[in-house]
Amino acid sequence: MDLRVLGRTGLSISPVVFGGNVFGWTADEKTSFDLLDKFFDAGFDTIDTADCYSGWVPGNAGGESETIIGKWLKQSGRARDKAVIITKVGSTPQGSAMEKGLTGARIIDAVESSLKRLQTDYIDLYLSHWPDPQTPHEETLAAFAKLKQQGKIRAIGCSNFNAEQLKASFEAAEKAGLPRYDVLEPEYNLYDRSGFDGPLADLCNAQDVGVITYFSLASGFLTGKYKSKAEAEANPNRGGMVAKYFDERGTRILAALDEVAAETHSQPASVALAWIAQRPGVTAPIASATSARQLDTLIAAGNLKLTSNQMALLNDASA
Repeated sequence: MDLRVLGRTGLSISPVVFGGNVFGWTADEKTSFDLLDKFFDAGFDTIDTADCYSGWVPGNAGGESETIIGKWLKQSGRARDKAVIITKVGSTPQGSAMEKGLTGARIIDAVESSLKRLQTDYIDLYLSHWPDPQTPHEETLAAFAKLKQQGKIRAIGCSNFNAEQLKASFEAAEKAGLPRYDVLEPEYNLYDRSGFDGPLADLCNAQDVGVITYFSLASGFLTGKYKSKAEAEANPNRGGMVAKYFDERGTRILAALDEVAAETHSQPASVALAWIAQRPGVTAPIASATSARQLDTLIAAGNLKLTSNQMALLNDASA
């Protein structure tokens, strides 16, 4: 398992990033601790979360995921510099009074809350969660610059920006003499390709932007766990998100995954993640797990190399 250089950030990350959206949702604190221990014991070191996770759960307020990660960091006894922690600012959990957006004041305030929940004095990678058309890029980037100077964050990036928005942020940073976004976190998987492939991928490649992808398993569709739309809809947590993928193209993708999984003696989920990791311009996929068995497929993906023929098969099936 080889670490991967994350653009120009100076960070190196594991070939699969653990998605912390499940912490405090479908994985309770003990389960989360066990999963993180297993993930790190396997040589992986990167966790992705956000200050709003998992505020969509009834009774949650947002920040539960960061809190669990912080407790684990303290109780595990692992050295802080052996973990790469990614978190985000600028979103708001459903039904929360938390301020949304990327104003300078919001960022300066939010980072303190994240640091407290994570029980650390710095964040490795801090991301703008969603574009904020009401706030100039210069204001947002100036706040990030201040936090970098204070040592509270090491690198910055953005999530859910399109090519036009990312390019505008680069221009604003250059004009104002501010640090630019060096990482992008887009939605990307074998089914959902159009948002990243093309101009956005080209821009990231040209500007040496590190790319870590979310919804890498299409909410579980690409694991092969669900065999029909009806079976997906029966799942109370993710069924509604998965059912939409059961069309002719989705079925074709699942068949290709099964074929490559058989050839490589692996699981469809591992193949789906390995495909992302070998796509041009992508640094690593983010994926979640709520059981040791699921985590095994993530770990296997980090060590799986697909042949050019297998990549072509998957590319064609998902075209």
